[in-house]
Amino acid sequence: MRRLALALAVALSASGALAQEAKRPLGVVELFTSQGCSSCPPADRFFGDLARAGNVIALAYHVDYWDYLGWRDTLASPDNTARQNDYREAFAARSVYTPQAVINGREHVNGADRAAVLRTIEAMAADGKGLNVGISVRRTADRLVIEVGAAREPVGEAMVVLVSFRPASVVAIDRGENSGSTLTYWNAVSSVRTAGMWNGEPARFELPIKEVSRKGSGGCAVLLQAMAAGGLPGPILGAALLDRP
Repeated sequence: MRRLALALAVALSASGALAQEAKRPLGVVELFTSQGCSSCPPADRFFGDLARAGNVIALAYHVDYWDYLGWRDTLASPDNTARQNDYREAFAARSVYTPQAVINGREHVNGADRAAVLRTIEAMAADGKGLNVGISVRRTADRLVIEVGAAREPVGEAMVVLVSFRPASVVAIDRGENSGSTLTYWNAVSSVRTAGMWNGEPARFELPIKEVSRKGSGGCAVLLQAMAAGGLPGPILGAALLDRP
């Protein structure tokens, strides 16, 4: 875990290029969090470290089910809550919770437990459960081009998922459990959409750039996510990150 912790301290991301091919990340961490949850700020701060390091794809899904406590999360959406509930069903868990970190779509741990998150990423990489399918993503003048490599072993169908997120957002919270706090939130997810299906063979996908690059966007992640029974989200097999131009 020490090796991974050191690696996470080095920023590997590049930005500002019109055509950018993403480096293969160490893993994908999806944090389910809320501005109205008093247990979430430590997870949000750790998550910010992950996002800034750049060698883990870090995506924050703000959920809306804590809004009743007196503060309406400014970054939350019902779609984010629905994704967490899909994971709950896929994991056969009894309930959802915050802060929850889902790693590579395979396991979940307390998002505030820095050691557990890093340990899980490293263990998955050692066990062949990391991001084993290569993905490149680049931007041209008018389109986003995604190229997915071949599977190392037989797989079922997987979805090519585009996850758009906001730039870092500073929020002053004046009600609810975190009243009086001013917090910075990184990579808050604004939309999730499916770009296509993948069956294990090399494939290329092209989309109009205007559909994924909008004013005020912080960036876009591409996830190759296997489908579990009933169309639920399964293991993430590959991923790439495209920053804003």
